[in-house]
Amino acid sequence: MKRYCVILSLLLLLAFSTNAQELELRIQVNHSNIQGADRTIFDNLQKALNDFAQSQVWTNNVFKPEERIKCNMLINITQYSHPDDFQGTIQIISSRPVYGTGYESPILKILDKNVRFRHTDGEEIVFNENSHNDLSSLIAYYVYVILGFDYDSFSKMGGTPYFEKAQQIVTNAQGSQFTGWKSYEDRRNRYWLTENLMNSVYAPIREFNYTYHRLGMDMLATNPIDAVRTITTDMNNLLKVNRQKSASYLMQIMCDAKVEEFVNVFSGCSDQSLRNKAYNVLKEIDASNISKYEKIKNAK
Repeated sequence: MKRYCVILSLLLLLAFSTNAQELELRIQVNHSNIQGADRTIFDNLQKALNDFAQSQVWTNNVFKPEERIKCNMLINITQYSHPDDFQGTIQIISSRPVYGTGYESPILKILDKNVRFRHTDGEEIVFNENSHNDLSSLIAYYVYVILGFDYDSFSKMGGTPYFEKAQQIVTNAQGSQFTGWKSYEDRRNRYWLTENLMNSVYAPIREFNYTYHRLGMDMLATNPIDAVRTITTDMNNLLKVNRQKSASYLMQIMCDAKVEEFVNVFSGCSDQSLRNKAYNVLKEIDASNISKYEKIKNAK
């Protein structure tokens, strides 16, 4: 009987550990630009990063396997100095399911060009919320950003606890010798992303994340006209933000993730007036993609 209880306890612990994982995360390390270095260094780094990310419990919530957030990180190493100095970029992509469909709606698409860290081959990757580590802090920062955007899409401002954790990582990183963490280095970096996310001026962008996904996309299959009307009505708040603080990093990130989906969703709407409203907003908040948005206006 005692042996049975021990086995049962182990099975329950294993089940909890499996279900507790919040992310269906794949981290890839590309080193095709590096010549002459031992490729096992990069293979080992990729394995260590995936082991690290998958061994962490990032929230207090329990996720079923089918509820895990689908996301990818691609680290492209452009410079490497033996034995432990890596430089390059990181691309973050995440999505969320749309209710009643098999479709995954893109949430994030970020390209961070200021990545540099030190890591010795075989070294364990460890994250501490109260201190900075070049590599683990970078991964944890983007994990919390992914979680925050996902939670915002299911409840209004629901991602705040995770954005606060990302902001704490930025605070811890102010003494880092590497770029990407400080306000004066670039207006579109990790510092400014969390600043925008926690700044009440930009709250309508975060609230639009909820309206667009929960009250729009999740309703699109059953009531498409009302869903698009709800989205376009809330888009007026994006205009107000853009006119107050044009070219914000947060607005750019939202549009980068959504541009293709915006075109598809609004082009498919049968109501010309709603298409025109969407087009007029998008051409102003995301002028660099105006040629793509022309399809919305010209849809039949």
